Amino acid sequence: MRELFLMDAETESMGWQDRALCAQTDPEAFFPEKGGSTREAKKVCLTCDVRTDCLESALMNDERFGIWGGLSERERRKLKKSAIEVG
Repeated sequence: MRELFLMDAETESMGWQDRALCAQTDPEAFFPEKGGSTREAKKVCLTCDVRTDCLESALMNDERFGIWGGLSERERRKLKKSAIEVG
């Protein structure tokens, strides 16, 4: 039997940032030093319900630093470039 999870009015009115798993973890993991590991942050992103919203926001706002939506700045840049080439 499937369980349904309904959001209450308060949860529904919150922005995606308030529901993001990274808001409940160490922010330093999402902004590692140059050459530092992104593994822990990406692991958190894999199970986050708002990952797509996060990535979309990072792409729209041209975020230059950190892990957003499970992608590093270099990965987002590559994704954006391939989307431009296809479009």
